[in-house]
Amino acid sequence: MPPKRQSILIVDPDPASLRLQENLVRSAGYEVATSSSQAEGFKFVQDASIDLLLLSADLADIQCCDALTEVKGNAATAGTRVILLIQGGAAERARGLDLGADEVLTSPWEPAELLARVRVQLREKHAFDGLQEKTRIADEGREMAQTALQALAVTEKMTRDAFSLERALKIGVSALFAVALLIAGIFILFSRRANKEANRAYSVIAQLERGAHRQEQLMAEARSARANLPQSDVLEQKQQLKQQSDQLRQKISDAEPGEVSTLRKQLEETTTRLKRVESESESAEEVIRSYAPSVCLLHVSVSFVDRASGRPLRYVGINADGEPLHDSDGNPLYTLEGRAPEVRADFFGTGFIAGEGRILTNHHVAQPWWKDDELAAVSGQGLNPSIAELTAYFPDAKAGVPVSVSEISEQADLAVLKGDLSGLKKTILRMDARKEAAVSGQPLLSLGYATGISAILARAGEDAVNDIVKATGGNPTEVVNELLRRKLIRPLVTQGHIGDVLPDKIVYDAQTTSGGSGGPLINRDGEVIGVTFAVVKGFGGSNFGVPIRFAQPLLKP
Repeated sequence: MPPKRQSILIVDPDPASLRLQENLVRSAGYEVATSSSQAEGFKFVQDASIDLLLLSADLADIQCCDALTEVKGNAATAGTRVILLIQGGAAERARGLDLGADEVLTSPWEPAELLARVRVQLREKHAFDGLQEKTRIADEGREMAQTALQALAVTEKMTRDAFSLERALKIGVSALFAVALLIAGIFILFSRRANKEANRAYSVIAQLERGAHRQEQLMAEARSARANLPQSDVLEQKQQLKQQSDQLRQKISDAEPGEVSTLRKQLEETTTRLKRVESESESAEEVIRSYAPSVCLLHVSVSFVDRASGRPLRYVGINADGEPLHDSDGNPLYTLEGRAPEVRADFFGTGFIAGEGRILTNHHVAQPWWKDDELAAVSGQGLNPSIAELTAYFPDAKAGVPVSVSEISEQADLAVLKGDLSGLKKTILRMDARKEAAVSGQPLLSLGYATGISAILARAGEDAVNDIVKATGGNPTEVVNELLRRKLIRPLVTQGHIGDVLPDKIVYDAQTTSGGSGGPLINRDGEVIGVTFAVVKGFGGSNFGVPIRFAQPLLKP
């Protein structure tokens, strides 16, 4: 059965304050009822099953104090948690606690703190209710054991069978002992669970925030990637050299006689470099035109599910700017309760069309937690990572394509994704698994989305980046869709050479970095000979690919 949603009643005679509290609590996903009348509010608590009463009160009001005392003193409503919002200081807070309130806050209160107090009280209420239920079951079990004991005792008296009596007593004592152990276990279980939940959120933060692209972070990453583009991407390098050549010619025409000689020398060096790049890229450009449209950016959104309850990890609430609520130390607040947005970690990688409706990529791209020490630590704390969304974005496509994991290799870091690619009309990349297709020293092309969306933004230009980031608020899914709408998605293409060919890997020096994992490695004949699977941090020239022969068993019809 799905867990019961916890309910909150807010009582406040001030309409503005009532509305503020209601919006705040609803943003955290709780079921909320409101009342501006204390008398109606207290009656509602008695008539309905309310988990928490959020009460704005004047402790000088005797009727209010009496009603609060009655609520906490009545067996039917004693379990209802009460948070008092009052005016005053320490003396007033002490009086509120004496009247039976579980928590007292004085105005003005901070929204984040109030939500934190609400969450604590509801968590304690949930644990208390669970303990009561376990205890009730234990009591029923004990009563059944006692009844069985009595029945056995009557039977013994009737039959005068001493042996049966002794055996019945042993069974009864064992049952009672088992009940005692059960109750002790319940207390230990809840104690450990409370400690785990208290520590878990802060240990998860580092993993989650890594994938959260804030506006400032995205813009900084785009600027950093822009500095690397001319050195990493063949087409960008060629374009920059052409621009430098045109600028130098313009400077020569406008220069003073004494500056011409130096500028001509710079132009000669630039022209030489440009001819070399054009010569090297001439054979590659046909491959780029044919294959780049079939190489997709993969966006994997990972959620975290509590192993015990099956509930997803959520933010406690969202503020007016759409940002998660934080505690006083600036840490995001997480919970397993309510209906606020789920916590997501976003990862990017590369894939390419390797068959009808099939995309080849890495195992660690399709399931980012695979062999990831940080995410493994999260799993060890009772949270199971799972794919919330997996989407492929192809150049010039109108929309992203939802895909799912079809096959996982048991031998190598490879996975096959499946989805409806029929409307894209993209080329299936040719593959060559022969030994002679990958030879040490031969040229090689690497296609991929190194640095994820940062490099794509870098190609868009500073003004476009500002517009995109502001329009999307840095939300990864919205950023990618905006890039797709502006036709800015295409893979980086880098050139290099095969360094070594080993039984389980290809070593090569074409520059790439994180995000390029899952991209195709193409030889001089335009055949895919491997799949990038390990790269150095930052653009570098010592990378590894999985030989394409390991993909053949996955791609069989």
